Amino acid sequence: MTPLRLAVIIGSTREGRMGDTVARWFVDQAGRRDDITVSVLDLAGYDFPASYPAEPTSAIRSFVREVGRAEAFAVVTPEYNHSFPASLKQAIDYAYDEWQAKPVGFVSYGCRSTGLHAVDQLRTVFTALHATTMRDVVGVDLLCGEPSPLHADQLCQDARVLLDELAWWGLALRDGRAARPYVS
Repeated sequence: MTPLRLAVIIGSTREGRMGDTVARWFVDQAGRRDDITVSVLDLAGYDFPASYPAEPTSAIRSFVREVGRAEAFAVVTPEYNHSFPASLKQAIDYAYDEWQAKPVGFVSYGCRSTGLHAVDQLRTVFTALHATTMRDVVGVDLLCGEPSPLHADQLCQDARVLLDELAWWGLALRDGRAARPYVS
């Protein structure tokens, strides 16, 4: 069977962010599986325009192409002021059909809340895009530090559960899209 193509999206573009550290840890967890291949879409690496253009730029086209290629997503998001970053919303809005009938999981981080307020709002956004969001979340409390041996066992278990859900839904929806194109 062809491995599921999972795109890990790093949603923060701030200098000094923890998103790349959290994403590296999650990519390492996913990389231990042979039923998943992983690509990383780091929004900090895309030169998106400050305002939504009338015609897509090459950076927008490149991002949308990668979203279209992926069969599942893990969105790595911080929680800023009980929400997710504007950079992530901007990127999500550049694609539409490319998100449809694909699973989306969340790896969130924040202080005390572990980013769950951001995840709650992202579920609403992805539901509007006809994506299927996963029930379980990997939540990192930055007050405990980055993913480390102090709380690694629980985080690794959470990552396994999320990856299992993404793999099941991703393969089921891949088969479904192949048998019958999704119509919204």
